[in-house]
Amino acid sequence: MAATIRAVLFDLDGTLADTAADLACALNRLRGEYRRAPLPPESMRRHTSSGARGLLKAGFDLDPGDQGYIPLRDRFLELYEQALCVHTRLFTGMPELLDDLEQRGVPWGIVTNKAQRFTDPLIRELRLHARAACVVSGDTTAKPKPAPDPLLHAAELIGIAPSACLYVGDDLRDVQGARAAGMPVAAAGWGYLGDETDPETWGADVVIAHPAEVLGFLEYPRQHPTPSK
Repeated sequence: MAATIRAVLFDLDGTLADTAADLACALNRLRGEYRRAPLPPESMRRHTSSGARGLLKAGFDLDPGDQGYIPLRDRFLELYEQALCVHTRLFTGMPELLDDLEQRGVPWGIVTNKAQRFTDPLIRELRLHARAACVVSGDTTAKPKPAPDPLLHAAELIGIAPSACLYVGDDLRDVQGARAAGMPVAAAGWGYLGDETDPETWGADVVIAHPAEVLGFLEYPRQHPTPSK
């Protein structure tokens, strides 16, 4: 990765925060309304990065365009909105990474395909709303990832060239969006990766196994407090 990195942008679900359990709960509540048995939450983790589309495929074998998909999707989103941060937590190592970025004076932000109606309350619950330099949701721009629009918009909001922003995401579309935006990209190896998913094949600049590895790509030194005289 030859670029000088001056800011870090994160995908939300599966990269910054582990939202899988709350999404699984919403899906199982929906299955209960249709008198279907609950599915093991762990079996749904790998579908989480695909959002409602992936989860409804796993829970009801429905695809967009199938009869009944839209009302089922809308009800799923209603149920999720009612309890979207019960079990959700930042991934291990992420709180320390965010603290370190802030200590170094490195701005960080969120670029997600999650709709704003879910993103905003979730990041408030996680107490990130006052810390993120920017938050770009899936409906902030005309096109979500893998289009470059949201990533370019985030770079504009923080006033840093896309080539100097590192994007970290756990899905192929994250890499595709970053590539289209001319932005260096790291694939998050701790995200919702299924057995058949190999992030090494996505074309990212690097695949990282732990959030702390992000620090190795930064330009800024740690800012130590000035000693008192």
